[in-house]
Amino acid sequence: MSKKLKIRQKTEPYVSTTNACKLCKPLGACIAFRGIEGCAPFLHGSQGCATYMRRYIISHFREPIDIASSSLSEKHAVYGGGPNLMKGILNVMDKYGAKVIGIATTCLTETIGDDVPRLLKEFQIEFGDRQLPTLVNVSTPSYGGTHMEGFHATVKAVIDQLATRQEDKESVPNLINLLPGLCSPADIRHLKEILADFEISGTVLPDISETLDAPAQLDYEKIPEGGTPIAAIRNMGNSSKTIEFGQVLQRSGSTGGKLLQERFGVPLHSLGMPIGIRESDRFFDVLEAVSGRPTPRKYALERGRLVDAYVDGHKYIFGKRAVVYGEEDLVVGLTAFLAEIGIQPVLCASGGHSGHFEEAIAAVTSDILGEPPVVKEGFDFYEIAEEIESLEPDLLIGTSKGYPIARKHQIPLIRAGFPIHDRFGGQRLLHLGYRGTQSLLDQIVNAIIEKKQANSTIGYGYL
Repeated sequence: MSKKLKIRQKTEPYVSTTNACKLCKPLGACIAFRGIEGCAPFLHGSQGCATYMRRYIISHFREPIDIASSSLSEKHAVYGGGPNLMKGILNVMDKYGAKVIGIATTCLTETIGDDVPRLLKEFQIEFGDRQLPTLVNVSTPSYGGTHMEGFHATVKAVIDQLATRQEDKESVPNLINLLPGLCSPADIRHLKEILADFEISGTVLPDISETLDAPAQLDYEKIPEGGTPIAAIRNMGNSSKTIEFGQVLQRSGSTGGKLLQERFGVPLHSLGMPIGIRESDRFFDVLEAVSGRPTPRKYALERGRLVDAYVDGHKYIFGKRAVVYGEEDLVVGLTAFLAEIGIQPVLCASGGHSGHFEEAIAAVTSDILGEPPVVKEGFDFYEIAEEIESLEPDLLIGTSKGYPIARKHQIPLIRAGFPIHDRFGGQRLLHLGYRGTQSLLDQIVNAIIEKKQANSTIGYGYL
């Protein structure tokens, strides 16, 4: 028996995933592409992939979204999908008038080995006599990661393929790049408001504040207004700073922010998701340094009201136990906040498999919590349900996919992240900054109070 085979026999047997605590990589790419001005997301793969992703995105954001597809079949799995890719791009050009076509690959095209960059170069040569849109491509096989990894890979690909620096110009003071990750449209609007109040010009990439939360229109717009302007993306190399959110992301190798730093010398500030007072303070400290201005009074007041709410709510939530699950960086941000308000996170779980999740959780809890939480990456909801049996949490925080567990154990569920399918307004949830933290704190305290009332023989009372 070979040594290699002996090593394999000592490893744990493979166990299939049951109800994954993640979504697929090209889905994240589609959301990121949707946050770019005039961009049509395009999946190079089978039609079913696009249908599935549209279903998920529409259910959460309550907005129509078209995702083009090269619609490959069994024949193309043998002969290659190049001809269908080119036909699909031409159709999107003719029917949508897209300024940008964001092309993400799926499992099928990655498995058969389609060389998409080469195919796009051939397309540009063959149809160079036409007015072509900007083409951006990103490799996103579902088996290669989560929707968050697809999202971040797309942001990096957009920067890699579009961002430039005008060598004859100095960096523009008070012009920054903000790479916030997958936040809600409400969070993006709040971040843009904060930048404006600091008198900072910011390129937020991607910007889904309007494209995935638009006002009602009399006529259907195939590509809605809004998104990060193409000209702003091309100018990102001339910014004075980049701010990038994500404790796990900054530990995971190359990112959009690191690419801007390495290629154009744009200084990078890597921060955690600004949830809670400590992490929000760090964000505002950076903005003060960048702008040379003190924090505007309205945010100082928001912070003061949040401190007051921490004091008022402490007696209801101190010592409660919580399970947090979902996207790695969101879980880290939520966990930092819970530790700050006296709730004990007993399990932090994610379907992501970055290898940096436990380290990031320790970084935001080790100086606060006496008992570190159990941290699990590559977890599914079957495994989360097994852990909950012994942990006996008072609260679940995560996406709506955890509702069956919450219902079975009669545990309050605070919905956060993507997707939220069983409640209305997922696109308007605000979690970032002092204002978002206040909203989240109110939800948590009220969920605990409601549970206590429901279990009481008396019911309502002064609290």
